[in-house]
Amino acid sequence: MNTSMWPPKMVVCVGTVVLQNARVLFVRQAKGHSLAGQWSIPWGIVDDGESPEDAALRETNEESGVTAKIEGLLGIQNLRRAGWVGIIFLCHHAEGQPVSDGIETDKAAYFSLEEIDSFDEPFEPWCEWLARRVLRGEYITIPCELNNPYFPRRAFL
Repeated sequence: MNTSMWPPKMVVCVGTVVLQNARVLFVRQAKGHSLAGQWSIPWGIVDDGESPEDAALRETNEESGVTAKIEGLLGIQNLRRAGWVGIIFLCHHAEGQPVSDGIETDKAAYFSLEEIDSFDEPFEPWCEWLARRVLRGEYITIPCELNNPYFPRRAFL
């Protein structure tokens, strides 16, 4: 049976909560995007042949100009669209300055809790909720375990 023509059973999305000095990286979604005008964490879909963690770092860099380093797995979220799942990684800023890609995003910036509280533009509700949890220290990460039989493929156990 040729299964290469079947649609995927699940779409895997990835996102990052990138920290820099008690601030979280957000990008504002550009016009034409389903979240246009809302600030969200960097997000995207995993490409064929790409690992979730590589996709997360790629999407972060593409959407914000920031190079990040994964610290661990924050969690998995079933998304609103049936058959879509999000894998979210906690990251730390490695280099670069927040700048939009001008295609998917039209702004990029780091926000503290106080800045989120006083900001007058909309945040995507789930991304805001997640960022607030991380900034308040209400999370646990699962670190990357390099000593696994599938090395160099990453495992979070």
